[in-house]
Amino acid sequence: MSETRVVSIHTPTIRLDQFLKWAGAAPTGGQAKQLIGSGQVLVNGRTETRRAHSLSDGDQVEVAGSGLCLQVQYRPGR
Repeated sequence: MSETRVVSIHTPTIRLDQFLKWAGAAPTGGQAKQLIGSGQVLVNGRTETRRAHSLSDGDQVEVAGSGLCLQVQYRPGR
């Protein structure tokens, strides 16, 4: 079973590769690109291979084998 962690963003949308870095699921942009390109990232239960895929409030992101589910939460302001 995956642990769900809510990750707040301060813009209405965020690119998948940027989100993985922001959430700490990938330490570098290069590693985020590699994870996405190799089909190891699921967005709302579907494999996503486009690093520019746009995420918004409520989307769920999983990295295969990590046991972690990241939920996008839009919090305006800041």
